[in-house]
Amino acid sequence: MADRSVKVKVAVTTVGVLVAALVLPLGGAASGGSSQQCPTLPQGADPVHLHPADFSANINNHQWPMTVGSRWVYRVLDYSNGSVKHDVIKATNHTKMIADGIKARVISDVVTHHGNPTEVTRDWYAQDQCGNVWYFGEHTIAYVHGHPTDNGTWQAGVHGNMPGIALPAKPKVGLSYREEYAKGLAEDQSRVLRLDAQAQVPAGHFKPALMTEDFSPIEPNVSELKFYAKGSGQEVLAVDVSGGTDMEQLVKYTH
Repeated sequence: MADRSVKVKVAVTTVGVLVAALVLPLGGAASGGSSQQCPTLPQGADPVHLHPADFSANINNHQWPMTVGSRWVYRVLDYSNGSVKHDVIKATNHTKMIADGIKARVISDVVTHHGNPTEVTRDWYAQDQCGNVWYFGEHTIAYVHGHPTDNGTWQAGVHGNMPGIALPAKPKVGLSYREEYAKGLAEDQSRVLRLDAQAQVPAGHFKPALMTEDFSPIEPNVSELKFYAKGSGQEVLAVDVSGGTDMEQLVKYTH
């Protein structure tokens, strides 16, 4: 997961990104499930009390579906030096039982540079009965000069770590939520900025798109904008606007 007034103005002309707004509302999808009340979206270090029976590893949130076999290919440009990496994300048929008893979908995420891996991650997601997609941690390895090293592995339910929201079922402007919580290691948060944005990437032109801002209290200078389109799964565009120099564009999506 990548790392605030709602008014954010972006101009990244050097990388040819066009961010625009259309006034077209988006709704959220809810999956079938129990009749229990939907869980409150977590904030900061707030504890959550989740019931495994309310979760599924089958994720069909209408803006972040992760059907088994789905594959996303990204071009990751570092616009400070022009270097390009490639990122391939796959929804596997594997699941993982998280420490808190919830079964999560395993998502493979492999970043390469000139064909060599620079980061290999397994992320764990599950969806609640209301359609919110939750993030339960990751096992991530970075390769430095070919040598593997842990790059921030954490799991919800272990050592005080807690899950967060990858994407809410019913986003609305101003809605904020925790994405992950591993104290001092991973404390990303997000807020919804627009429901009516648009994004042009190699995979196509997407509108309307949900636009969010990711930020972190442990990295106060970092800000990243992400754009999600209905049915796209994962984001179609992610742009560092402060504290980073990467732009990640969807090139191809198959499902």
